[in-house]
Order: sequence, then structure tokens, then C-alpha cells
Amino acid sequence: MWADLDAGADLFSSCLNAPVPHVAVENPVMHKHARVRIRNWIKPQIVQPWWFGDPAFKATGLYLRNLPTLTATNKLTPPRPKTEAHKRWSAIHRATPGPDRWKIRSKTFAGMAEAWADQWGGWAQKQETAA
Repeated sequence: MWADLDAGADLFSSCLNAPVPHVAVENPVMHKHARVRIRNWIKPQIVQPWWFGDPAFKATGLYLRNLPTLTATNKLTPPRPKTEAHKRWSAIHRATPGPDRWKIRSKTFAGMAEAWADQWGGWAQKQETAA
């Protein structure tokens, strides 16, 4: 498992430190063992899918270099704990072990992806045009 962690941290580090002007790397919130392996680690912006209209809980780290922080676009009101709705919103964390668990836990939500494209795409183009 440590070798897999090292390989994942190396890939993440390569993406974060890519020789390009604007970088956004999406990753779940890291534990300390991963964080110490990242070259030039930076503090992420933590966002939730429900900030962008997707009824789900999944704390997501956005590691940004030369990009503005993401702004919520369609904030929903989270359901109260211990309700059926809260259980549905927590489906990713409640995913049972099995061969497809990684797919469930790696889901990218459409509302977040739209916000990335809308907010960073135009911003980065303006920066490059002005340079």
C-alpha cells in the first residue's frame, strides 16, 4: 500500500507542479501520509457538490495555482442528519466495499465541473490574452 501511495503522490505532484501557467488539481481531502509526499504542497480550497446544485456530500480539495478560488453557484440546503435525504446525500461515504466502490467514490459532479469551466476557463483566457 505504501508503494501505491508513493506512486499516487508522485502523479499528483507532477500535475500540481506542471510547467503551465494555471493549474487546478481535484482530489479528495488528503490524510497526513499523502500530504507529506506531495512536492510543493499547497493548501486546497475545500468545496462540496451541494454548493453547485448537486444533492450530495463529498468534501473535495481543489489545489489551485494561479487561479481564483471557486465561488458557489447554486447552493442547496443540506438535509438534517439522520434523515433519509441525508443518507442519500451521503451515498458516496456509505458506499459498501466491493469492486465498484472506487468508481462511486471518484465521481465528479456536473455542477462543480460546470463551475470550473465557467469560472476558470474565461478567467484563464483573459489572463493569457492580457499577457
